[in-house]
Amino acid sequence: MLYDVIIIGGGPAGAAAAVYAARKKLKTLLITDSFGGQSLVSSDIQNWIGEPHISGFDLAQKLEAHVRSFPDAVEIKTSERATAIRSIKCSEERICDFEVKTDQNNVYEAKTLILTIGARRKKLGVPGEEKFEGKGVAYCSTCDAPLFSGKRVAVVGGGNAGLEAVVDLFPYASEIYLIHRGDALKGDPAEQEKIKKNPKLKEIILNAETLEILGDRFVAGLKYKNSKTGEEKALSVEGVFVEIGSQPNSEIVKDLVLLDQWGQIKIDPRHGSTSHPGIFAAGDVTDDPYKQNNISVGDAVKAALAAYNYLLKREKQPPAAG
Repeated sequence: MLYDVIIIGGGPAGAAAAVYAARKKLKTLLITDSFGGQSLVSSDIQNWIGEPHISGFDLAQKLEAHVRSFPDAVEIKTSERATAIRSIKCSEERICDFEVKTDQNNVYEAKTLILTIGARRKKLGVPGEEKFEGKGVAYCSTCDAPLFSGKRVAVVGGGNAGLEAVVDLFPYASEIYLIHRGDALKGDPAEQEKIKKNPKLKEIILNAETLEILGDRFVAGLKYKNSKTGEEKALSVEGVFVEIGSQPNSEIVKDLVLLDQWGQIKIDPRHGSTSHPGIFAAGDVTDDPYKQNNISVGDAVKAALAAYNYLLKREKQPPAAG
C-alpha cells in the first residue's frame, strides 16, 4: 500500500499532524513507540492550553484517543519504531516516494513524510537520576518550575539552558544552586550577571561533577565531587533540574535532509518543509527555537496542511481520491 503520508512520532506534534491529515482525507499511517512524547513523564503539566493541570499520562491518552477517532483515515502502528528511511522512485525534479523500515521488520511506503520524532534530553547517567525522574528530577524548567514552589532546587548545567532554568525558577523556588562541571559558566555573560543579582541564587558551584541524586521516595539531595580537589560533598535540595542540553532524534534522516550544527532538522518555519521535497517536520527535532508542546502542535498543523498542498500539486487531483 502506498500511503499519502507517513507520520513518524506520537507526541503532541505527531498527534496534531495526524488529526489534520485525517481531516484532509489523506491516507495516513502513524508510527510511534508510544503516544505522549517527552511529556509522558511529567506529573503536572500547567501550560497545555485549555488544561490548567494535566499529567503527561493523561495528555498521552487524550492525544491517542483523538487520533483514533479517525479510524477510516489514520492507521496507527504503536510499539513500533522507524529504523531506516530512504527516498525511492525519484523523478528528475526530486519528486519521490519514501520507504520506511521499522524494528518489526515491516516496510511502508508513502508519497510524503511528516517527521515528529522529537528529541531526547541529555542525562547525567548517575545513580538516582532514573529512579527520581518525575519525583524531583526534571528536564524542562518551563514546564515544571511551578511544581517547585518554596523548595530548594539544584540546576545542573552552566550553558544557556542552565541559566534560563535558573530564571524560570526564580518566581517559585526558595533557594537555587547552579552546578557546573567546568571552571566557568558558558552561558551568555549578560544572563550570568542577571542571575547573580537575584538573592534566590544561593551559590554557583563550579568544577562540580554530579555523582548521585539522593532520596527515599523523592529527591532529598545531590552528591557531587570537586574535580580539582577530589572532595565530595552533599547538597540538600528537593529538586534537580538537569539542563545539559538535548539531542534531536534526527540520525535516521541525516542523509536525506539538511541538519544544523546541533543535528536539528532545518525547516522553513512557514510550513515545516525541509530541504527534501515531500518531507516535512515539526516539534523538538527541528531548528525551531521554542521547544514547547503548544508550539510543536501548531507547527505540525502547518506541516500537515503543507503536505496536503504538496500532494495536490503533485497529483493534480485530490489525494487518495477514489
